[in-house]
Amino acid sequence: MSRVLVVEDEAHLAQGLRFNLEAEGYAAEVVGNGEAATDRLLEKKESFDAVVLDIMLPGKDGFSVVSELRAARNYVPVLMLTAMGRPEDVLKGFAAGADDYLAKPFDLSILLARLQGLLRRSQWTRGGQAPGPGEARTDAGAIGDFGTFSFCGKTIDFGALELRSGESTIHLTLMESELLRHLVRNDGRIVSRKQILEEVWGLHEDTDTRAIDNFVVRLRRYIEDDPANPRHLLTVRGVGYRFLANPERE
Repeated sequence: MSRVLVVEDEAHLAQGLRFNLEAEGYAAEVVGNGEAATDRLLEKKESFDAVVLDIMLPGKDGFSVVSELRAARNYVPVLMLTAMGRPEDVLKGFAAGADDYLAKPFDLSILLARLQGLLRRSQWTRGGQAPGPGEARTDAGAIGDFGTFSFCGKTIDFGALELRSGESTIHLTLMESELLRHLVRNDGRIVSRKQILEEVWGLHEDTDTRAIDNFVVRLRRYIEDDPANPRHLLTVRGVGYRFLANPERE
């Protein structure tokens, strides 16, 4: 039975979520603020399989909670609840380390589907469990839904959310992995910032695309030998970015 922590200060919504999650077979527990969430997850080190986290909380907000979790190397899947799906909240949540988002008000069936997806990915990552039919991993060098991709001595494992280079391993957030996957799939082609917003993050509103630039800066630290002089992840001024797995071929 998967254990889910709901962090929500609206009592009626929190209790409704707990009731429905328990009806679906989850073990759900509720806290009403960010301090209580970090106390249970970081101080007491309680084990949860996923967290449903509201952004607007009294005291410590959801952004701070997920940032503290990731800084402490706690990678529990986090589904963030945002007010009306404001693009700036969504991007800030992804930058902090959230794995997915859902706008309020939301349909319960959508929340359950998103939560199930996060739990399934987490189970594969932790236990090495084989994906179900139609969801098989791919071999190194291929780009599948849960495959790996190798280039210039580095390997991105999209299923495990890891980037391996020599003896070092970097843990990726889900959104970092998805952005890398999108860039790799378009190896050699220019990808616009608008395309990234729509196809990676599902945002279709006018949004400050500089948030994407911050993600790219982080990715360069992961994949470039000299992030100040990138060879793999290039900026195309005024347009977007271009990923090159083998720069010497250009």
